[in-house]
Amino acid sequence: MSQQAPAPNAPNAQNPADMTQPIFSIEKIYVKDMSLEVPAAPKIFLQNEQPQVEVNVHTGANVVEQGALYEVVLTITVTAKAKDHTVFLVEVAQAGLFHIRNLPPQDLDAVLGILCPTNLLPYAREAVSSTIGRAGFPPVVLHHMDFNQVFQQAAQQRAAQAQAGAAPAKVN
Repeated sequence: MSQQAPAPNAPNAQNPADMTQPIFSIEKIYVKDMSLEVPAAPKIFLQNEQPQVEVNVHTGANVVEQGALYEVVLTITVTAKAKDHTVFLVEVAQAGLFHIRNLPPQDLDAVLGILCPTNLLPYAREAVSSTIGRAGFPPVVLHHMDFNQVFQQAAQQRAAQAQAGAAPAKVN
């Protein structure tokens, strides 16, 4: 029998250069939490007033396995109100497990804050829309979000807070 050599581009545990290449893969996408409230049902279905819809988005990341596995959670809360009544409130925490290795910290933060939520958004969008539809309301379709812009704004806020905290105190 002859022994086959590995393909030239195949990762090889014996080749140290392969161990330093950046790695990104989606291991699992899942709904971590979901809730629906229709506090004024069934009377709310008899009203004809157009509700005002508010959408809030929050992202967060947790280390599951240091330097390799991260959980990113994209939480979307949709609240519809008519006058002073809540028509419905839906909250979906769409999560994913991501295998990420060999990235510098600044790149890791960007991947966790931009790339991962961007991958989760279509799943969260579908979960929100179908949940609202199943509650008996016209579905709310979330628009595309630019997580790069959100990440950059958050980075600017953190830098401004750090600079304000580092500013010397005035003595009168």
